[in-house]
Amino acid sequence: MVVELIGKRDYQLARQLIEGSGLTFEQDFDNLVGVFEGGRLVAVAARSGRILKMFAIDPDHQSGSLLGELVTEQVRLGTLAGLDTFFVFTPPTSAPSFQALNFTPLVRHHEAFLLEYGNGLGRYLEDCRPLLRPGANGAVVVNCNPFTLGHRYLIEEAAGRVDTLYVFVVREDRSIFPFETRFRLVREGVRDLENVVVLDSSHYAVSGVTFPSYFLKDPSRAASLQMEIDLTLFGRHLAPFFQVAKRFVGSEPFCRTTRLYSEEMFRVLAAFGVETVQLERREAAGEVISAYRVRDAIRREAYETVRRLVPPSTLAYLLSDEARELREKLKTHHRRH
Repeated sequence: MVVELIGKRDYQLARQLIEGSGLTFEQDFDNLVGVFEGGRLVAVAARSGRILKMFAIDPDHQSGSLLGELVTEQVRLGTLAGLDTFFVFTPPTSAPSFQALNFTPLVRHHEAFLLEYGNGLGRYLEDCRPLLRPGANGAVVVNCNPFTLGHRYLIEEAAGRVDTLYVFVVREDRSIFPFETRFRLVREGVRDLENVVVLDSSHYAVSGVTFPSYFLKDPSRAASLQMEIDLTLFGRHLAPFFQVAKRFVGSEPFCRTTRLYSEEMFRVLAAFGVETVQLERREAAGEVISAYRVRDAIRREAYETVRRLVPPSTLAYLLSDEARELREKLKTHHRRH
């Protein structure tokens, strides 16, 4: 019987089983479940949002049904939390076991597979079908925390080089501006560009499906591997569906992670026939326009500076009563992203 593990003792037992299996115990999870036999913990699994992870089963019990029981319970708990699709990152050798439990491989990489339970990608693409336009199309993937004149410049320049430009707004809600606000500001900021289609990225482009590193021999490899998997997912599934021949990205003078992601983009997407086009960032007052500059100016209440960095639609929102609480939060927010 699968039970939820709660409390310090349960966590210690789970850690011992996970680490005894040559894996790393990760502290961040929403649910931790396990199976006891004769008072001994013999199987464990965790869920963090939509990600199922930290599967560890005692060697003497690996030929039975415990993996399926762990998956079933975590899917049940995730469904109760309002989720309808789930992901597993696993070594290639373990992928067949998850495929036997109705997981579908989205990305096959020699170091890790990304598999999905629930056909979320299929539903997402069907929902997007009415937005499809034939032609030599392009794409940008943006966060826009918030939407700036720099984003507008990138999108407008890219749109002039393709038949249709799809703008995927990252759904991941780790930014101070919530997704609904970011999405709205992007749509309002490009409303006049007739060949631009703004889309919710769902879980399939620079998503909140954060790569767990618990099964990697070298955990420092996690960030670059996640980039490769994310870009492979885009190249294999999204690019052909939307007929994307070019993906555009702005130059990145500040963030090393974003810069490395752009470098990986050239290499990975080329294998799928997608050209990566890097455009120089727009400047204002001798500095590159960035969302960080906007947030910093709001924090300092330097609204004349904000006015020079954002389009009228973003400025109207930032000065509105609706944004009052967010302006207050920004006064103590110093992160670059």
